[in-house]
Amino acid sequence: MKILENKVAIVTGAGSGIGKAIAILYASEGAKVVVSDIDEKGGNETLSVIKSKGGEAFFIKADTSKPSDHQSLVEQTVKKYGGLHIACNNAGIGGDLVPTGEYAIDGWDKIIGINLSGVFYGLRYQIPAMLTTGKGGSIVNMASILGMVGTKNLSGYVAAKHGVVGLTKTAALEYAEKQIRVNSVGPGYIDTPLLSKTLDEASIKSLAGLHPIGRLGTAEEVAELVLWLSSSKSSFVTGSYYTVDGGYTAQ
Repeated sequence: MKILENKVAIVTGAGSGIGKAIAILYASEGAKVVVSDIDEKGGNETLSVIKSKGGEAFFIKADTSKPSDHQSLVEQTVKKYGGLHIACNNAGIGGDLVPTGEYAIDGWDKIIGINLSGVFYGLRYQIPAMLTTGKGGSIVNMASILGMVGTKNLSGYVAAKHGVVGLTKTAALEYAEKQIRVNSVGPGYIDTPLLSKTLDEASIKSLAGLHPIGRLGTAEEVAELVLWLSSSKSSFVTGSYYTVDGGYTAQ
């Protein structure tokens, strides 16, 4: 039996990168997957991959910075599949690359709205849906290595990801007795479209060298950790923050 058999899962930001890898892996392990992204083209491409492999999924376009989109996403999921057991709040952006004293106010509002408030909105509607099943659930929030450490010129991103880690711990404590587990994952620098769109080749090579393992991570490697946290194999794990970073934060 597949480890997510008979489970229903939502993945935000599933149109590319880490979210796409998670959605595909969830489906391969038996979950019915709701693929969500603001990018309709990317989301449908993920959907096509899942269906080509015999998985079950459907796509819902959603902007994670909007509470109403989260509410609709959860409601449509429950209507389609009868419940919700797993959610991965993965959607995020890189934000501005400037010193704090020069950070644009609208840029700050945007990255906090997507990378932090977007996770809260997800929890706000996912948790009540999971409670109605009476069987608990698992939520994985995508943080970053920058949810543990800082770096120059990324104050918005760092603040948001630190917030995700704290929010995760709080929700985990609140719902542990209800058997809803909430954990966060901190990837290092991962070879995804988000990275390649933001940085040039020389910068990416430099980032790879910051990891003791000597390379960037892959979206599939992150997805494997998320899968474990989403499954019953991690049944005694909640409120935790797991890095998948090639040794970056061990330095």
